[in-house]
Amino acid sequence: MDFLLSEEQLLIQKTARELARSEILPQAAKNDDEHRFPAELVARLAELGFLGVAVPEAWGGAGMDTLTYVLAMEEISRACASTGVIMSVQNSLVCDPIAKFGTDAQKRQWLTPLARGERLGCFALSEPEAGSDAAAQKTVARKDGAGWVIAGTKNFITNGPNAQVAVLFAMTAPELGHKGITAFLVPMDIRGLACGPPDRKLGIRASQSCQIFLEDVRLGADAVLGEVGGGFKVAMSTLDGGRIGIAAQALGIARACLEDSVEYASTRKTFGKPIAQHQSIQWKIADMAAELDAARVLTWRAATLKDRGARHGVEAAMAKLYASDVANRSAREAVQVYGGYGYLADYPVERHLRDAKITEIYEGTSEIQRLVIAGGLLED
Repeated sequence: MDFLLSEEQLLIQKTARELARSEILPQAAKNDDEHRFPAELVARLAELGFLGVAVPEAWGGAGMDTLTYVLAMEEISRACASTGVIMSVQNSLVCDPIAKFGTDAQKRQWLTPLARGERLGCFALSEPEAGSDAAAQKTVARKDGAGWVIAGTKNFITNGPNAQVAVLFAMTAPELGHKGITAFLVPMDIRGLACGPPDRKLGIRASQSCQIFLEDVRLGADAVLGEVGGGFKVAMSTLDGGRIGIAAQALGIARACLEDSVEYASTRKTFGKPIAQHQSIQWKIADMAAELDAARVLTWRAATLKDRGARHGVEAAMAKLYASDVANRSAREAVQVYGGYGYLADYPVERHLRDAKITEIYEGTSEIQRLVIAGGLLED
């Protein structure tokens, strides 16, 4: 598989890196500490086309491919994992399913302003009692004339407090299990919908999430995304791509751990010499670098397969599983490199450790990724 980047991809990578270094990184610690949504940085992402990277230009996007999106995601997440996941949700979980399953009218109404960054979206699948098991949903949409009435609660909805539209899933035929799920496009300002307070989280604190409560929310027939009863297909297809985005976020976190460790080890001295000259520190840095490159290859492979229109569910699961593991291991080792200082909020590796953990949980836990991988291999 050829991973030689094009001039355009290298330019996007450079542009994302410059934005990350000059504007995002200087705010990262403060935004995390204050649990502050970085609205001005999201606006800058929009200006550069990073909120609709793979959306066709005809629908307001940058018209690039998934690998380019991964390159940009790694750079943004290296500076701030919170800003990275805001970008990931917008691209992978909102724009992608609308581009793939939406009607032209839905694309005009929602996809174009989303891809331009004029609106922000969220993906509402999880519930208080339905995380990994999507078929256990209790949110119900019942027919009401030509339209629908939805009632239920959604949990852990990233971008929820700041979004204007939700790609939301509900049971339209509960007796059919996963075959009875339907996807809807729901305006966040619609009557009957309310957001709970932003979640207080361990990490990615500047990326706000919340519960969403729906009480007799009335939608027209044109709010259905895809086919009635086809919501599980929409969700699973979307999550395949979403896992590539989270793998890229994990790459960014792991790279931050590596680069910060190299910088610190070069200046911190013990026993009369920089700790970078101690073999124990060198081994940690070497392992971080090797594992980061391996995770990057897995992520780029999944992205390339998606761009080719090939099946990529297993590869996306492998990328997310391994990249999230590498991010967490790198974060632990980075704290160890920093020693006592790594445990202080004054230094960046403490934030990396907190941010890394969620990559093993959202958009499918590591345990679910293993089931996806094993299922795909055993089916073959």
